[in-house]
Amino acid sequence: MSDRIRLALLFVVVLACFAARVTGAFAAHARKTHVHHVAHKAVGHAPKVVHKAARRAHATKAVHQVVRAHPTRVVHEAVKHAHPAKAVRKTVQHAQHHVSRATAIAREQEKVVWFARKLTGIRYTYGGTSPSTGFDCSGFTRFVYAHFGISLPHYSAAQFSLGRRVSMAGLRPGDLLFFDGLGHVGLYVGGGRFIHAPHTGTRVQIDPLSDYRAVFDGARRII
Repeated sequence: MSDRIRLALLFVVVLACFAARVTGAFAAHARKTHVHHVAHKAVGHAPKVVHKAARRAHATKAVHQVVRAHPTRVVHEAVKHAHPAKAVRKTVQHAQHHVSRATAIAREQEKVVWFARKLTGIRYTYGGTSPSTGFDCSGFTRFVYAHFGISLPHYSAAQFSLGRRVSMAGLRPGDLLFFDGLGHVGLYVGGGRFIHAPHTGTRVQIDPLSDYRAVFDGARRII
């Protein structure tokens, strides 16, 4: 083989190597440029990415990647899309609803106590259920709540099965109080006192709850 042919072959080999290196460099640059483009595009759509990722199986990983890349922008977009003012209004409305309901219940309980106090002095009568016949203990509480459209059985133990249990520390006016193995019932009026029809020979009266603490069985809230 002549020297010219050898030189030509060597030149072709060198040219081929150079072309391969240049092609590889361009390919690497293209891949790097594509990665940056995708990353910037993802950041520009950070809220959308977060919302979509949250609906998919890999939500946590996607969110963490976006937040690590651009935490400030993600926070800004999240706050902008969270409608904080609307959330605050809903919270306030929810609280107002509960306050309004609690206020309405407290007023209704006050009415119950006010009506019960009006019956003070009516004589005790076993089996009695009205001011004209007199009251026994469960007949008295039954009559009071019937005035407000709430039906109670004429039996103290049966009344204990109604409403919800209340601790002595959590008593409110209008709560029913039970004593003597559920054989007696009265109505809490507040201030550590209750109104009831005690027994034969007495009348509807208000007594300190402390006098009956030893035989206190529990309390129920009807309203």
